[in-house]
Amino acid sequence: MQLKKLASTFIVLAGLVAGGNAAFAADPENTMIITLKDGDVTIALRPDLAPKHVAQIKALVREGAYDNVAFHRVIDGFMAQTGDVQFGDMNEGYDADRAGTGGSDKPDLPAEFTPEHYVRGTVGMARAQSPDSANSQFFIMFAPAPPLENQYTVVGNVESGMELVDKIKKGDPAQNGVVSDPDRMIKVRIAADK
Repeated sequence: MQLKKLASTFIVLAGLVAGGNAAFAADPENTMIITLKDGDVTIALRPDLAPKHVAQIKALVREGAYDNVAFHRVIDGFMAQTGDVQFGDMNEGYDADRAGTGGSDKPDLPAEFTPEHYVRGTVGMARAQSPDSANSQFFIMFAPAPPLENQYTVVGNVESGMELVDKIKKGDPAQNGVVSDPDRMIKVRIAADK
């Protein structure tokens, strides 16, 4: 038991050293790996905080729905948003004017707000005005954003590869971070699926 606890502590510390916000070490079933143009970003999903949101994300990952989806809104010093599987697939049906307005064929989710802090590396679910409108889109924080706490559902934390998230092409500040010719999630998988 003690060895398992030490191994878990090591994983958390390794994530912090790698530049992530790994206050939680996920098992392979709850580890999402996003391949970007510069390498892999590993995210510890948090079913302990948001079981419905994490289940939906994992289902979309396993369907391949997130592959080739654009980072359509990226605001330097704030966050990088992606996950619009309806209008953001850069290989099939990409619509630059509508990217960020769609979701998936799955139902919207009820909010699962927690007092979890939005810090560098936090992964949260994007939503429309209604708190119960999150579907497939998510964002990765570049920096802390306390105003988001208890307003958006936290679904995970970057364990490694945050330096790669920093390299995602930024959007136009005058256009609320909309990115022309955006970077994409090349491939997304759950670690347990190898």
